[in-house]
Amino acid sequence: MSASINSMTSPEQKIQSPVQFIKTVGPKRGALMERAGLRTVRDLLFCFPSRYLDRSTLLTSTQAVQYVLNGYDGEITIIGTVTEIEKRQVRGRGRGNEILIVNMRDEKGFFERIWFQGAKYFEDRFEVGQIYAVSAKPTFSKYGNLQFAHPDFDRITEDESKHFFSTGKIIPFYRIPKDLRTSNIGDLSFRKIVTFALDEYLPYVEETLPEELVKKHNLISLQETVRIMHYPSSKDELELAKRRLKFEELFFLEILVAMRKNNYKLRIKGNALEVRSPMVKDFLSVLPFELTEAQKRVLHEIRSDMQCGEPMNRLLQGDVGSGKTIVALIAMLIAVDSGYQAAFMAPTEILADQHARSINKILKPFLEKFPQYKLKTALVIGGQGKAKRNQELENILSSGANIVIGTHAIFEGGVIFSKLGLVVIDEQHRFGVVQRAKLIQKGEAPDCLVMSATPIPRTLSMTLYGDLDVSIIDEMPKNRIPIRTNLRGEQRLPLIYQFIHDKVKLGYQAFVVYPLVEESEKLELKAAQQHYDELSTTYLKEMRVGLLHGRMKWQQKEEVMNRFAAKEFDVLIATTVIEVGIDIPNANIMVINDAHHFGLSQLHQLRGRVGRGTQESYCILVAPDEVVAASAKIKDNLEYLAPALLEKYKSSIRLQTMVKYLDGFKVAEVDLKLRGPGDIFGIKQSGYPEFKYADITEDGVLLVEAKKEAFDIIHRDAKLSLPEHKLLAKNLLEHYSENLKYAKIA
Repeated sequence: MSASINSMTSPEQKIQSPVQFIKTVGPKRGALMERAGLRTVRDLLFCFPSRYLDRSTLLTSTQAVQYVLNGYDGEITIIGTVTEIEKRQVRGRGRGNEILIVNMRDEKGFFERIWFQGAKYFEDRFEVGQIYAVSAKPTFSKYGNLQFAHPDFDRITEDESKHFFSTGKIIPFYRIPKDLRTSNIGDLSFRKIVTFALDEYLPYVEETLPEELVKKHNLISLQETVRIMHYPSSKDELELAKRRLKFEELFFLEILVAMRKNNYKLRIKGNALEVRSPMVKDFLSVLPFELTEAQKRVLHEIRSDMQCGEPMNRLLQGDVGSGKTIVALIAMLIAVDSGYQAAFMAPTEILADQHARSINKILKPFLEKFPQYKLKTALVIGGQGKAKRNQELENILSSGANIVIGTHAIFEGGVIFSKLGLVVIDEQHRFGVVQRAKLIQKGEAPDCLVMSATPIPRTLSMTLYGDLDVSIIDEMPKNRIPIRTNLRGEQRLPLIYQFIHDKVKLGYQAFVVYPLVEESEKLELKAAQQHYDELSTTYLKEMRVGLLHGRMKWQQKEEVMNRFAAKEFDVLIATTVIEVGIDIPNANIMVINDAHHFGLSQLHQLRGRVGRGTQESYCILVAPDEVVAASAKIKDNLEYLAPALLEKYKSSIRLQTMVKYLDGFKVAEVDLKLRGPGDIFGIKQSGYPEFKYADITEDGVLLVEAKKEAFDIIHRDAKLSLPEHKLLAKNLLEHYSENLKYAKIA
C-alpha cells in the first residue's frame, strides 16, 4: 500500500486517489495522464481496453511452419533463445536504410524476427543467449525461413515471467493518447501501470448493484469484472465481464427512465377528462370509413389514460398511412368535449398547414350535420401575417379556438391558452425533451400524446421513450394496396419516364425526387431548378410539371401542393421537402433519384407519400448501375451478412431492404443495425447517457431484463431510500449526477 494513502480512508476515497500514486507513475507521468482524462486510480481501472488480441496459442517453430503452410492467418506466440543479432544495409531505402534481423531457436528449429524500421532502437533490446516470447503473424522470408515481422515480444526472466505482459495470452490494447506515447508510455508501459493499479487498488472497487440482483441474473462481481476486462484468461471469461457491464449500464439507464416516469405522475396532478356528450360517437357516425381494429384498440388505451386522473404520457406509433392523425383528432375531441383545449404541434410550417386543412376538411361534414358542437380551429406558424396571428392568439386566449394547430411557435411566450388539456406532438423525434416540456407547461398538467410515423424498434423505444406508455397501430386500412418497390439503374431512366408518361394517361400523378447532397439552400435551389428545366423540356415535355424545393416560403409550397392535389400538375419535381406529411391520394408513383444517398428512414417516409389511394402504387429507387449491381449480390443474404460487411455494403443493404420490406418496423430494425441509436435519434441530446458497452441491436434480451428490474425497484421504492437500495442511490449520485435532472420533469 502506498504510504501516501491514509489507511483510514474509505475504499471509494482510495480509488479516487490521484493516479500519480500508482507504482512507476509519479507526478510527471501523473500530470500527463490527468491531461488525458485519467485523473484518478478509478479512472484508470475503468479505462478498459479498446480491443483484444488472442495470443494464447503457444506453438513450437515446427508447429508454426505447419500453421503457415495450412493457410492460417492469425497471430501466434513462440518462445526461443537469441542466437545472432544482424544488421543489414538495404539499397534504396533512404536515410533509414538498415534492417535488423534477430535469429532465434527453440527446441524444434530456427526462426527469425525482422524490423524494417527502428533497427538501432531494437538492436539494443536483445542479447545473445537471452530467452524471449514473440507474438506476431508467422510468414516465410524469401529464403524460406520462418519469420516474424515487427513482432511484440517479452524477455522471459524469473521475475517477469509471472506477468508475461505482451504474449502468451489474450492481450489488451488501449487507446493511448499521443502525449503519453511521446513520453515513453507505450503499450507495454501502460499495461504494467494497469497491472500495478490492479494489484494495489482492485480490492477497493465497491459493488454498484444489489447482491440480490447480481445473484438473480448470474452476474459476476464488479471487482472480478474489472480484473477480467483488463486481463481475461479466455474469451468466455471476457464475455461474462462484458455481460456484467452491459447489464449495469442498461439497468441504470432504465432506473433514470423509471424515475422520470414516476416523478411525472407523482409530481403532477392530472385532469380526469369526462365525456359529457355523444360528440365522439356522432363524429364517428359521419366518417366515410370504419376505423381499423388497431385504431379502436389504441383509442381505448388513450381514452382510459385521459379519464384516469393521472397525466397521460403516451407514444403513438404507426407506419406511414396507418391512420394516426384521425386517432389524434378523436383524442382532441374527447378533450374539447370535457371543456378543455387541445394543441397539435407539427415539425414544419407546411406540415402544420396541411394538418390544419386536413382536420378542417374532416370536421366540415360533421359540423354541418351536428352544428350544436362548437368546434373551431386555430393555426399558429411563424410565417403568418401580424393581423392574422393576433386574431388567432386572441381566439386561443378566449377559448374561441379549442383545437390549436401549429409548429414550435405554439410554445412561444405570446401563445396563452385558456384551458389546455391535451398536447399532441407529431413526429416526436424531431422535438427534444425540453421542447416537449415547454408545450406541456402551457397548461396545468395536460395529457400528452406524442406520435411517430418513423417506426421505432422496440429496444430503442424502451430506452429513449421508456417513460412513455406505448400504443402501436399495427394494421393498415383495409383498402390499401401494397406499394410495389423496384430498384433500377440510371440507364433505365428513359424507360422510367416512359412508364410515368403511360400512367399519367391513365390518370396517375408522380413525384420525382432528388436528394440534397450538401446542406446548402442555394445548391438545393440550383439542383432542383436544373432538374426541372431539363425534364420539363425533354422526357416530360408533354406533361404538366411542377417544382417544389426548400427555399420556397411555406405559402409558396402550399400553393404548389394544392395545385398538385387539384391535378393541375401531372408530375411534381421535388427535393426532400415532401418527406413528411404530404397527402395526395392520386399520386401513386414515387421516383427517388440517387436513392443510395438517402437514409432508410427517409426512403421509407418518401415511399409513404404514395399508396394512399385505391390504385396500385409504385416506388422506383434509382441508383448508379454499379450500385445496383453490388446490391444484387447481397439481396438474398440481407439477414446473414457478417458485421464486417455491413459497412462495405451499407448503401446496398438500404436499397435491398426497401425492396424486400414494406413494414416500417422491419425497415427500422435494419436502420438501427446500420446506424446505431445515437445516429438515429440523438441519445446524447435526449439527456440520457450514451452507451459505452451495450448494443441495443444485439442486447435486446438483456435490456428487457434490466428494464423490468429497474421499474420494479422504482415502483416499490421511488426514492431509493430502503437499505437494500442505498447502493443504487449512491451510485446514481456519484456517476449519473448529470443525468438525474432528466429523471425529473424538465
